[in-house]
Order: sequence, then structure tokens, then C-alpha cells
Amino acid sequence: MNLRDKLRAVSAPAPRPAPKPQPAASDCWRKEITRPLEEFPGAFDLSRDTLMLMQAEELPRPLDPTRILYLDTETTGLNGGAGTVAFQVGLGWLREDGFHVRQLVMRDYPEERYLLREVEAAVEDADVLCTFNGRTFDVPLLRSRFLMNRMDPDVLDAPPHIDLLHIARRVFKLRLRRCNLGNLEAQVLGIPREDDLPGAEVPERYFRYLRTGEFALLDDVLRHNEQDIASLCVLLNRMTWLYDHPERLGHSEDLFAMGVALERAKHVEEARRCYRLLPSGALHAQGQLRMAAGYRREGSRAEAARLWREMISRGEGGVTPFIELAKHYEHFERDIPRALEMTREALVRAAEPRLAPDAEAEAQLEALEKRYQRLKKKEQAQRKSGADDVPY
Repeated sequence: MNLRDKLRAVSAPAPRPAPKPQPAASDCWRKEITRPLEEFPGAFDLSRDTLMLMQAEELPRPLDPTRILYLDTETTGLNGGAGTVAFQVGLGWLREDGFHVRQLVMRDYPEERYLLREVEAAVEDADVLCTFNGRTFDVPLLRSRFLMNRMDPDVLDAPPHIDLLHIARRVFKLRLRRCNLGNLEAQVLGIPREDDLPGAEVPERYFRYLRTGEFALLDDVLRHNEQDIASLCVLLNRMTWLYDHPERLGHSEDLFAMGVALERAKHVEEARRCYRLLPSGALHAQGQLRMAAGYRREGSRAEAARLWREMISRGEGGVTPFIELAKHYEHFERDIPRALEMTREALVRAAEPRLAPDAEAEAQLEALEKRYQRLKKKEQAQRKSGADDVPY
């Protein structure tokens, strides 16, 4: 080695020590919270029979409210799809000493498997799973992550699933239009949120945390998730109470919508209870028409005709009760004169002038005119037949 090489060796920086290997992830972050039972009125009074009015899936008998698992996820994307991860999962249980919430966070991607193992154990220990839009979003997303981590995704489908989005939407969408959890909290539960992190900002918060390592960036996410979990329990209790006491629904739209939901689920008598509770107005008329149509389908045609006649006496329902009575008299009572009378009355009302042309009304008027002409011919034929039968 010459002098120049020696000088270069002396002036060269000392080699950096090799980085110490980082320990592999061995767990995820978790937090435990217990909220007082006063925040969850009626939580232990859940009725299996009432819940079965609200959804079709079979529930365990007897139903133990402490065996319901409330689940909500916070994710790296709002639309699901490949690459979307549930970086935070909230789990909730009702206990004798309060409502217990466990929050899990994967602080980095290697911790995902530990988070999912916690979810798996909680679901396996539950009799019923309760979510808000879980059928469409949370559970499919978790299933995909289970598969990616070589875990059995069918665990998530084992317990019966109560999805409160669909239950609440059937009752409140007619009035509220938007049935996201925040709007239901404000309009139905009377507990609007203050200073809540918008859901659209949750993914960005997590990515900022990954870049900076500042866990405090997730504090708002955790508060948001904790309230989501607690609201699931409160909303489930409120929905079952309202199904038990439909007379306490303060809006006609909700009462009518509940009746329609019950009718579609084949709970006919409970639906009729809702329709009978409706105050006078357009929705009362629609409820009466739905009841009459139900009686007609059952073969209780006399009961259906009674409802149509009562609607006519009250002046509600427009031309529909006249049309239905005309069909009833023609086809079941074989009373052509009365069928003709009802059709004539319907024509008078359908022909009333309107501010703007209505294609549906025009089609209805044309159909009534055809019915009227057909019934007139039928009546004339009956009269002729009766005259021919008179002995000389």
C-alpha cells in the first residue's frame, strides 16, 4: 500500500454498524372500555319474538343479550376492494356491570394477523353478530382479510347476523332519506354527535400515522369507533321497543313504513296494527288500501269491501276504492248495476280537470271508460235475458 492509499484509508469514514434486526410483530394494540348501563336503557329486555319481526334470519332460543357481539371496523378505504384493510376493529358486549368495548389496532401491517385472531375468538364466542351495514361491507372485507392470512373465513358467517342498517332503513328511509348511523343517532335516538371525525377522513388519518408514527392521530378514530359500537346497542334496543310499541312512533311516515316492512315479512296482523294507528291523511288512505288488498288476497272479500266502502264515505283514496268495489261487485257479488254505479262514480272523479296532463291518469281514465262500456253491455244483456224469460 502506497502513501496515497494509506491517507485515503485514514480519512475514510468508519463503516456504519449493521442495523439491529427488528423483532417480529407479536401482538396488536388493544384498549378496553366499560360504559355505564344507564346509557343503554332496556338492553337486557330484548325479545327474541320482536327481533324476529324485524328480520328473517333465525335467532337462538332463548336469546341472551349478553351473547350478542357488536362489531364495527375502521378501514384504509371506504369502498372495499383489493388492498383495503380493517386497521381497527371495535367489539362490544353487554355485561352485568356495563357495556364493554374492546378496540384493536394494527400498528403496522405485520400485526394484522393478531388483530384478526382476536376478532375470530370473539365471533366464535358469540351467539349473534350485530353490525351496521356489516353484511355488505364489514363482514365481506374481514372475510377477504381472513383468506389473505390463511384463516377460515366461514367463522364470520357462523352466528346469525343482525344488520341494523337494513332494519332501520325499512322504517325510517321514507322520512329521513339518509339512514347513516350519525343521522339515526340525531333523529331517532336523540343523541347527536359533537366534534366527531367524519368517516371519510379515517383512512387518511391512518396513513398519516403510518408515515409519522404519531399514535395520537388515531385518538379521534378510536372515539368515533367507540361511539359507533355503543350506538349499535342503543339502536337495537330502540328498534325492538318501537316494534313492540308502534303507537309511540311520532311520525306517520315511520308508522306506515313499519307496516309495509311487517307486511312484506308476512307478519300480517302486526302490519294491520300499524295501518290502523295511522292518523287521517294520505298515508292513512294508503294503509287502508294495503289492508283491503291483503284481505282480498286472503279471500276475506267482504272485509275488503267494507274497508273500500268506509274509504268512500270518508272521501279518501281517490278513485281507487270505487274501482276496487266495481271489480268486487262484478266478479264476486255478480251485481252488475252496483258495479256500473261504482265505475260511473270513478269516471266522474277521474275526469276532473288537472293543472297538468298526467299520462297515468289518462291511462286510468281510458281503462275506466272501457270498463264502463263493457258493464253497460253486460247490464243490457242481463235485462234482455230477463225480459226473454218473462212468460206470456
